[in-house]
Amino acid sequence: MTTARRPLRHLGFIHLVPFDADAPEGGFRDAIELFRYAEELGLNGGWVRTRHLQRGLPSPAVFFGALSQVTERIALGTAVIPVGHENPFRLAEDLATADVLSGGRVHAGLSVHPPKPGDDAVNDLVHDFGWREEDYGYGRIERLRSFLAGDAVREVEAYTGIGGDFDSPRVEPFSAGLSERLWYGGGSLRSAEWAGQADLNWLVSNISSTENGVTDFSQAQRNQIDAFRAASPRGDDARVSVARVIVPTDGATPEQAAKYRAYAEARTPRTTQVHGKNTIIALDVLGSLEEIVDFIEHDIAFQAADDYLFELPFEFELDDWKQILHQLATRIGPALGWTPAA
Repeated sequence: MTTARRPLRHLGFIHLVPFDADAPEGGFRDAIELFRYAEELGLNGGWVRTRHLQRGLPSPAVFFGALSQVTERIALGTAVIPVGHENPFRLAEDLATADVLSGGRVHAGLSVHPPKPGDDAVNDLVHDFGWREEDYGYGRIERLRSFLAGDAVREVEAYTGIGGDFDSPRVEPFSAGLSERLWYGGGSLRSAEWAGQADLNWLVSNISSTENGVTDFSQAQRNQIDAFRAASPRGDDARVSVARVIVPTDGATPEQAAKYRAYAEARTPRTTQVHGKNTIIALDVLGSLEEIVDFIEHDIAFQAADDYLFELPFEFELDDWKQILHQLATRIGPALGWTPAA
C-alpha cells in the first residue's frame, strides 16, 4: 500500500443546515449566505446532509433551487439522501429540476437503509403499510439512476391534436450528465464493493464500520476505498471523497477557540468504543494549520482520496462556520497543493 498522497482535486464542506424550530427561515438564510461565501472563497463544493424528523434540512433539491439563484459555480452535493425515504421517480424529478436550475452542478450522494426497526407507528405513517414487504436495497438507486439517465419508462402514442403535445417517454426534466454524478455514501466493505461494481463515486465520512477485526478508523476506511477501486471498472481513476470533522483554531477568537476545544473534548469519548454491532467514529481533528496538514498528510484514508470535505459542526453558528471555511480555502487547502477556483 502506497503512502504517497494522491493529488487533491476538489475541496469543500458538508453542512447540516440546522435551524430553530420556531424560526426555521433563519437557518436557511444562514446556509444560503454560507454557500455564497464558500463560492467567493473559491471552494469547489458545498454539500448538505439530509435529515428527517430533525431540525436539519429535509429537502436538498428545494434548497439547491434557492442556491442556484445566488451562486454560479460551486458544486451542490447531498451527503447523503437516504433513498429509503424517497420514491426514486419523484426524487429523480426533483434532482433533475435542481440540476437544470443550477447549470449542472448537482452531485447526488445517496444511501440505502430499511426503515428503522421497532418504530412501526412512524414507519406506517412515512412509508404506508407496505413497508414490511418493500425492498430497500441497492435496486432503488439503480432505478433512480435509470430515471436520471433518461431511460424510457413508457411508450408515447402519436399526438392526436387533443390537449397539449407535452408527453414524454422519460422522466422530465432530463439533465445530461446528472446520472454520472451519483455518489454512494457508505461505511462497509460490502457497500464499497457494490458501489464500485455499479460505477458510482464513493463518499466516506466520520462514521464507519469495523470489519475483519480492524478497529483503527483510518485503516477501516482505507480498506473500503481500496475495495471500491478494485471493484470499479474505472479502477484507480474511480473517484473518492473523504469527509471528516476538522476544526481549525487559527484565526479564531479566544471565545471561538474555547468553544471549539470544549466541543471536541465532549465528543472524544465516543471515538474510543464500538457502538452497537460494529459502528466506529473518527476523532475530530482540532488544531493549527500545521497540525491539520500533518494529520491529513499522514492519514491513509486521505492519502487515497481525490476530494476532501470538512464536516461543519452542527452546534456552531454562521461566524464560526465562516472562520472554518476561510482557513480551509486560504491556508489549509493551499498548503495541501490545492488552488482556489476562479
